[in-house]
Amino acid sequence: MKSEIHWMPARVAATRDLTPTVREFLIRPESGAATPHEPGAHLQVQVLAGRMQTRSYSLVGEPDGIHWRIAVKRMDEGRGGSLAMWRLAAGDRMLVSEPQSHFSLDLGAPAYLVVAGGIGITPLVFMAQRLAALSARSGAGVRMLYGARNPEELAYLSELQGALGDRVAVHVGAAPIDFAAEIAQLPAGAQLYTCGPVPMLEAVKRAWSEAGRPLPDLRFETFGSSGRLPTQAFKLRVPRHELEVEVPANSTLLEALEAAGVQTLWDCRRGECGLCAMNVLAVDGEIDHRDVFLSEHEKKSNSRICACVSRAVGTLTIDSAYRPD
Repeated sequence: MKSEIHWMPARVAATRDLTPTVREFLIRPESGAATPHEPGAHLQVQVLAGRMQTRSYSLVGEPDGIHWRIAVKRMDEGRGGSLAMWRLAAGDRMLVSEPQSHFSLDLGAPAYLVVAGGIGITPLVFMAQRLAALSARSGAGVRMLYGARNPEELAYLSELQGALGDRVAVHVGAAPIDFAAEIAQLPAGAQLYTCGPVPMLEAVKRAWSEAGRPLPDLRFETFGSSGRLPTQAFKLRVPRHELEVEVPANSTLLEALEAAGVQTLWDCRRGECGLCAMNVLAVDGEIDHRDVFLSEHEKKSNSRICACVSRAVGTLTIDSAYRPD
């Protein structure tokens, strides 16, 4: 459990399509003032997707004191949150939280590598702008890698190039980026900030670790909806509570437990902190690990699952009691 979020009414001030699948929303709180935020912050938003659900969206770019800016990628095979957001139009009301952050920027490093994949660009726009200003003042090295499947999906590219110029390297297509080579060019004490799909984050983490770099200098954020398997309903069993329920396609495992009255521990709800990790007792099917907290060994052994983002195909049996290892 976690303390209650303070929700406030807000309205959609404007929308615009950045790419065929990414739409930007300007959100204005009804209080009249949008609380300033630091790079890497996000908003919690309540959306109606079959039932009321909570989604987190990164705040984009420097704040103006009037609006919060987010961008939402339409996920036709997701849990319905993005489609609900895409149905909103200017003037529609919504409930949002104050800006929150689990992904802060440290301005004390000698150099920075920023890596974005797809919609993972959203929290990194403000970071790029802040780092560009830092580089102009102190000479700190800054380089950004921005990958997307096709050039039409490179949201905010002009803003990034305006801030960093030719220090933005674009990678289009499915060919892997040579993260090891990029990391090898960084001086001691450099930091890497990355956001994007789980496979990309795991590749970055692996390259960083193999290079012998300190793990605290690698900062990341993920969007837990990106998995290997299609999102679909699965059966969940919790012997400790004599519980058997179906986890719908538009619900997380954690939400299904909460709906069934099972108390759980959680914090980020983004697959990063590991507080919601639960022991797996059995799986008749396959687990789709969508977090960046568990180690590769834990994922391969299917010994634990992060309930906030990861899913299964078939039947999953877990112990709901959290046990830190």
